[in-house]
Amino acid sequence: MNTLLTFKFLETPGAVHAAYPVMKELRPHLASAEAFVEQVEAQRKASYRLLGVFDGERLLGLAGYRHMTNLLYGHFVYVDDLVVAADNKRGGAGSQLLNEVRAIAREAGCAHFVLDTGLHMALAQRFYFRNGLLAKGMHFVEPLTTSHEATR
Repeated sequence: MNTLLTFKFLETPGAVHAAYPVMKELRPHLASAEAFVEQVEAQRKASYRLLGVFDGERLLGLAGYRHMTNLLYGHFVYVDDLVVAADNKRGGAGSQLLNEVRAIAREAGCAHFVLDTGLHMALAQRFYFRNGLLAKGMHFVEPLTTSHEATR
């Protein structure tokens, strides 16, 4: 891997489609590349951006995030998705990708940088702690539909 990684926003359906294998590692419930493209397009309406980290032309990882505002954090960036391809872990791409999104948040004047990770994901939690994030709460979820209905 080159030490100089580049960052590119994936803004076309073709670029998003090509990123599907990497995102599927984080979101295995995604049924197809086409469904992934449709979902990203729908999420763009809520300011979702998909940023890739590349070594040359090779996609190493992805960060999907949104600019949001609420009473708790004010204006902040929420990271929905952060994944580095399994064969590229431990190369520093994840930290560089996280730092790039953090810089985007700072440049936008955000007050906070927020993400969630599963309680069962100890390695991800360790990664986030090493990268300066602190656990500040718990995320509670109640399914309102069956998993089949939610993927339509």
